[in-house]
Amino acid sequence: MFDLKSMSERSGQLSRFLNMVVEAAVATLLGLLVLDVWLAVMDRYLFHWQLPWPEVLARYLMIWAALLAASSGIARREHIGLSVLIRRFPGGARKSVLVAVDLVTLALFVYLVIYGVGFAQKGESRQAMILGLSLLLPFAAVPASAALCAIQTVLVGIRDLGHYTVETQGGEA
Repeated sequence: MFDLKSMSERSGQLSRFLNMVVEAAVATLLGLLVLDVWLAVMDRYLFHWQLPWPEVLARYLMIWAALLAASSGIARREHIGLSVLIRRFPGGARKSVLVAVDLVTLALFVYLVIYGVGFAQKGESRQAMILGLSLLLPFAAVPASAALCAIQTVLVGIRDLGHYTVETQGGEA
């Protein structure tokens, strides 16, 4: 039998688990970013090794961390612009607006996954000159993060089942 409450609870659990994994990955990337920038500063002012790669690596680490972190905002429904928009509607209409916003958001992220895969594939034939590596991995941040955002959009949509209210959102619904 189809149990909405059970499905909502399972979706919430899966969303929280996925978010925990993503936040751990983002924390790791940010830790690596701090170490990389620290190395670049030490190189510039103390050792004078003239390493060419820390700046490029920092850029790619920051891109991956920022794009992956977007799914955490979705999991927690912490997009300030959408919260302000949703609050402007009365209770009954608010639920409909939330569902509509989720559907538009999902469509955007599905489009970004589709477009991003082609974008990443084009990066495979290009190289980061300083690192000498293909740009496939840095460019793959777009479809990977968009896929995570799409998954989180579906999970929180099911979790909330149109019953989310901005005023009662205290971290997790």
